[in-house]
Amino acid sequence: MKQVTCRPASFAGDVTVPPSKSFAHRAILCAALADGESVLSPVAWNRDIEATLNAARALGAEAAFDAESQTVRIQGIRTPAKKAEINCLESGSTVRFLIPVAAALGTQAVFTGEGRLPERPIGCYADCLPPHGTACVSDGGLPFSISGQLQPGEFSIPGNISSQFITGLLLALPLLSGDSRITLTTPLESVGYVDITLSVLRDFGIEVHPDASGWRIPGNQRYQARSYTVEGDWSQAAFFLAMGAMTDNPDGIRIHGLRWDSVQGDRAAADVFARFGARITRHGDFVLVQPPADRLHGIRVDVSDIPDMVPALAACASACEGTTIIENAARVRIKESDRLAAMENGLRDLGAAVSSTPDSLTIEGTSRLAGGTAQGCNDHRIVMALSACAARADAPVTITDAQSIRKTYPNFFEDYNRLGGDAHVLDLG
Repeated sequence: MKQVTCRPASFAGDVTVPPSKSFAHRAILCAALADGESVLSPVAWNRDIEATLNAARALGAEAAFDAESQTVRIQGIRTPAKKAEINCLESGSTVRFLIPVAAALGTQAVFTGEGRLPERPIGCYADCLPPHGTACVSDGGLPFSISGQLQPGEFSIPGNISSQFITGLLLALPLLSGDSRITLTTPLESVGYVDITLSVLRDFGIEVHPDASGWRIPGNQRYQARSYTVEGDWSQAAFFLAMGAMTDNPDGIRIHGLRWDSVQGDRAAADVFARFGARITRHGDFVLVQPPADRLHGIRVDVSDIPDMVPALAACASACEGTTIIENAARVRIKESDRLAAMENGLRDLGAAVSSTPDSLTIEGTSRLAGGTAQGCNDHRIVMALSACAARADAPVTITDAQSIRKTYPNFFEDYNRLGGDAHVLDLG
């Protein structure tokens, strides 16, 4: 177990964000389903990517990662595994993407996980897969067992659940022997993540046809192996956007590796931080975020399409003049932690005034935070968001569970310190 102490700091300089984990997960699985060898780069090694690579291997793909070049070489599945035991670690994307894919391959599989993952919802598949030939056994979470060959047809699914379920079906249904449809029974949320899926599918040669109620997916398709470039991650950029908005250094932070025209829904973070008052401008190959000339101010923001932004937005809101309301955020209570509770308690422990409802946070900003010790809740996004608060703290900010950043961004505190931060990670054994 580790904790990190971040002393008050002023942030400025250059940082290159890691490649998008969302794109990488999808590209790895498309490559695993393709005929031939695909080369994916850059791919940043973290626990979630490790889970997806191991899952692809368990299903019959060959995958090798070169750390120096950040390259993954994948030989697509020639003969699907008849049986597989797949430990998805703490990766919700891995388990939700892989269940229907394994079913489409006819693999009898048992999915397990670690941390809070076994408690996260998975029952959507227990409802929609059995009518199409796949038996599911679960007590409501993990372990989750499947058997039987998935058959094509009509799949009805709510649009206001995690988009990861929709992505799993979109990855699997092209492999089936006939055409299928995904019909949404409620309006779609987290549209950006589905857009990422559709973009990667197109790049690997798969056709999906959207219509008014969902998507039509032709069967008997073949994934095409290719070389694939993974773009930078806007969800990780959010922490640097928060630091650049909150710092007192007018030079700001130059964030490299981002595509301004990205289909990532989290690209909206640039617009939201600008609404706080941060000065955000595009300069060739980087995005510059600077603090306002005067003060940050509170806003009201609907995060139904950008749920992963909640921790970074809440951290920034603590430094804003006036009130910020983050709403339509109920789903973040079932992430790696209850992120509404984690940010409410963490910011309170650092001196902010925060209250919550089942689906919202209300934050009364303050010019300075007192500092103190906050719980990281074994959640990478909570740890990284609270570390940004050192930009407005009068005393050190100590955060527990610092090891959780291995899930998505193991080098975060190295980049943090290069920007002027003063973070010291202590191993508590």
